[in-house]
Amino acid sequence: MRFAAQWGDGLFQAALGGAVLFNPEREADPLVVAAGLAVLLVPYSVLGPFAGALLDRWDRRRVLLVANLLRAALTLGVAAVVGAGVAGVPLYLAALAVAGVSRFVLAGLSAALPHVVDRRQLVAANAVATTAGAAVAALGAATAIGMRALVGAGDAGSAITTATAATGSVLAAVVAAGFAARVLGPDRRHDGGDPASTAAAVARGLVDGARAVARTPPVAASFLALAVHRLSFGVTTLLTLMLLRYVFADLGPLRGGMAGLGQAVVLAAAGLGVAALVTPWLARRLGRAGTVRVALLTAAATQLALALLLSLPALLGAAFLLGAAGQVVKLCADAEVQDDIDDDVRGRVFALYDAVFNLCYVLAVALAALLSPPDGWAPWLVAATAGIYLLGLLAHHRALRRPPLELSESGVRSV
Repeated sequence: MRFAAQWGDGLFQAALGGAVLFNPEREADPLVVAAGLAVLLVPYSVLGPFAGALLDRWDRRRVLLVANLLRAALTLGVAAVVGAGVAGVPLYLAALAVAGVSRFVLAGLSAALPHVVDRRQLVAANAVATTAGAAVAALGAATAIGMRALVGAGDAGSAITTATAATGSVLAAVVAAGFAARVLGPDRRHDGGDPASTAAAVARGLVDGARAVARTPPVAASFLALAVHRLSFGVTTLLTLMLLRYVFADLGPLRGGMAGLGQAVVLAAAGLGVAALVTPWLARRLGRAGTVRVALLTAAATQLALALLLSLPALLGAAFLLGAAGQVVKLCADAEVQDDIDDDVRGRVFALYDAVFNLCYVLAVALAALLSPPDGWAPWLVAATAGIYLLGLLAHHRALRRPPLELSESGVRSV
């Protein structure tokens, strides 16, 4: 289910990105890219923790089935908007609906994983599931790039490519239908048919998720590390898009433009594969906290090197290393949540996790758009992200050293 869903996600995102940023019929600048990402991610990031309460009350198998079918329909709607040549707010709002449902699906899959995997194997299972899923998403993006070469890069070709992404959602829905009712959780049955009870649970979603995180230092530390990575990665993403669009030309087998973005995605996916191999090994020897620290240090060194050697080869090499380091942090964070947070509140915590993931990314992209020149040539800004990683390393260490907060409501195992 994850693979089908994420293949469709990767295809959709690459098709939409190509339609907006690398479409000869449209112009784009850093502020346009930042505005598009903000419209796509901020509203869901605010509402996601509340929606996460539903994952802790409703049959997750049914939620995943309905959500995937809804996403397929919404994807076709976005394709129609792209084909009509619509730009700006209408396009962003249409894409927002797809992005919101996509994040809801991924939160549901993460919350359900402990129901199909032994807890002792959570790090390894996350390494396989999320890393292979991300690799499949990269394959979806590559599919979009290949389709654009066949059907064209204009509005009509972009619409065809975008519509193809709906097939991933349909396949994911078919897989979800094959699971038995409630086999994916939640463990405790709630009266999902009581509107007042469900509404109250949804309204408490953000508070419940934050409370669970605050009571568990390893989870809070993982959230901080993930936030730092997304802040730095957001800056790098914006600069990469602008540099590939306006500065870097083809260099031997290396490509600029949309093809260069495809190469960066493939290399980042390769980094994810490496992370899948090394994270379980590192976690057994260094522990999850030590593994996160190694990843943050690696990312900081990568950003310093990229700032000094800002070029197409260096940019693509950084895509690989940052993809690996960021995935190591995410795998450890996933395992901390799945291992330390009770099933009754896990959906809300993963929805809060998504909020942190997206809001930090959008904030960083917006900041980079305001500070960087239109072509993205800002070595000093790349160097600044290395400092962010080092500050995150310190924050991660301090969070692990503080005692657990004793709050009134349950939802977290004793520590």
